[in-house]
Amino acid sequence: MGGMSRTRGGPGELRIGVSGWRYPPWRGVFYPRGLPQRRELEFLASRFDAVELNGSFYSLQRPESYQRWRETTPDGFVFAVKGSRFLTHMTRLREPEQPLANFLASGLLALGEKLGPLLWQLPPSTAFEPERLGEFLALLPRTTRAAARLAERHDERLDGRAVTSTDADRPLRHALEVRHESFRDPAATALLREQGVALVVADTAGRWPLLDEPTSQELAYARLHGAEELYVSGYDEDDLRPWAERVRRWRADGREVHVYFDNDVKVRAPFDALRLRDMLARNAA
Repeated sequence: MGGMSRTRGGPGELRIGVSGWRYPPWRGVFYPRGLPQRRELEFLASRFDAVELNGSFYSLQRPESYQRWRETTPDGFVFAVKGSRFLTHMTRLREPEQPLANFLASGLLALGEKLGPLLWQLPPSTAFEPERLGEFLALLPRTTRAAARLAERHDERLDGRAVTSTDADRPLRHALEVRHESFRDPAATALLREQGVALVVADTAGRWPLLDEPTSQELAYARLHGAEELYVSGYDEDDLRPWAERVRRWRADGREVHVYFDNDVKVRAPFDALRLRDMLARNAA
């Protein structure tokens, strides 16, 4: 059986990318004109070393899709996988074991060494409820082997299309994005800290709380949804400067850092991500 495989992440490692990649307005602007849709992920992976996989939020993806995404991207590439909205938005974390097992069995373990953190996003109407959130966080698997064991409990809907094994036992990290003011409660960050789950630092153009509280010793996770208008406005150098400072602080503290841009409406996300990466590279030189 052997011990746990070394994860490709580690202290101070930095991943900057975008949330999703299949956006028609990006074609001919970020993606070269005439690039076939099936090659868009390949092109994205030539510019970035990570992406947030958000189709998994809307529906259970199929194992062959995860396998194709793994094969399409180069060695060292990482997918942060967004957790199912059935868990977070529909059942609102009530009785989470079965839907979590189904999500884990849907194929993400087929990403192998390219599986990055799992992102769980709560809706704006979900307030901090210590007992319910605590039950959910405690259930989350912390290794790929534990994820495979939980995936085996999937229901009949995934019969014949489930992945319930892993090629190696690797650490599995989690990040939680919240959108309700009640999460400013120190008890909320204490619970996340106790469970080792990263609290997402999210820029939402002021619509929802921006909480910059380190709750994981290993992972820092940021999502940038727009500086002035949600999902629309971009980030100039002045906007990015405080984010660059945060990234440097998180890395200095020994955390693996993931930053994803989600301001996709006007094709700002990929260019802003490249700008932040270049800014950090210049400052490090």
